[in-house]
Amino acid sequence: MDKIYAIIPVNQFANAKTRLSPFLSPEERKNLLKAMLKDIAITLKPIVDDIIIISKDEEVLAYAEELELTALVEEDHKPSKTSKNGDEGPLNKAIKQAMKWCRKKTRKVIILPSDIPLIGKTNIKLLIDQAKNLDFIIVPSKGGGTNALIIKPLSIDMKFGGFSFKKHIEEAEKKKLVPLVHDSFYMALDVNTTEDLGEIMLHGNGTETKKYLESLGIKVESCHGHERLKVTRNE
Repeated sequence: MDKIYAIIPVNQFANAKTRLSPFLSPEERKNLLKAMLKDIAITLKPIVDDIIIISKDEEVLAYAEELELTALVEEDHKPSKTSKNGDEGPLNKAIKQAMKWCRKKTRKVIILPSDIPLIGKTNIKLLIDQAKNLDFIIVPSKGGGTNALIIKPLSIDMKFGGFSFKKHIEEAEKKKLVPLVHDSFYMALDVNTTEDLGEIMLHGNGTETKKYLESLGIKVESCHGHERLKVTRNE
């Protein structure tokens, strides 16, 4: 059994990317997340054995089925005293639930967020091929989080939330695993701010996400002020 499954936890479409409000309307933010998920699915389908979308949102699960992905209904989890630190919050419990579902079906899992649409610009196949011989591969996000984690199911405790990159490295070391850190500009870019949208406009040629942003009339210019990029949209 030398398979690898992808696990992508997704919150409610209605709560998608609130940090992009009011630049994007709720419906636009929902459609943005759909476009990003489609980009991830297009990239991963040829190189993993299954893609699991875990969510409580019926609309998210229906969209997963529309993309011909496996839809897993997230269980209701009781609040934890440590949830404020991210360690035992709903996100980590959902990922743990998905890993339990996967563990008898696959040798490795790759855990990804739903908002890294430039994944297709990376050599993700090389990373997954490396996972056949390595038990811990991690890709950091630009803000100190984790944008990909390849492990054996349930081999470490999940620490997503906050500065999870360092926490996952510490978990690996506790389990005597040797972390391989794969630093990638494209995979480090998760979309949360208008400046991130500008990066997609600059680097996302050929992606569904860039096509959608173009349909909204979004434009990007170089900026020498507080932010590097000025992102605007046609009125």
